[in-house]
Amino acid sequence: MSLNLQKRDRKYGGTIMECIQAVPCELPIDAVGLWQIAPAGRHRFGLSGADLTEFVSRCVAELLAHGAKPVIGGAGTEYDWIYQPQYGETNEEIRDAVMKEWLSAGAPDCDPGGLWFALPSPYVGNRE
Repeated sequence: MSLNLQKRDRKYGGTIMECIQAVPCELPIDAVGLWQIAPAGRHRFGLSGADLTEFVSRCVAELLAHGAKPVIGGAGTEYDWIYQPQYGETNEEIRDAVMKEWLSAGAPDCDPGGLWFALPSPYVGNRE
């Protein structure tokens, strides 16, 4: 792929690689939403097209590599987050399914009510 991992953030100066590596740092505190990832690539680094797709894919892969699972908000349940098993079992299956869904929706900046990634915990329930 052609993504320049050394490209600098327009506002903060860090590289794309540093940004990707930092994405899972939030996981011990809170889930990370897809709505946070796409706009970071688009607005902070000026990415579009294949470069934006690779950025989002690498961020999702990094979250999964750190143990995160796809979830949605658990409003109206006893859980903060509800695990979404339909994306697959392996990290690669999950990443591929998330990317396919995101791209088929037009690669949007997403909605905060959409897909997130969270570490398994007592606050994450199984989808019924």
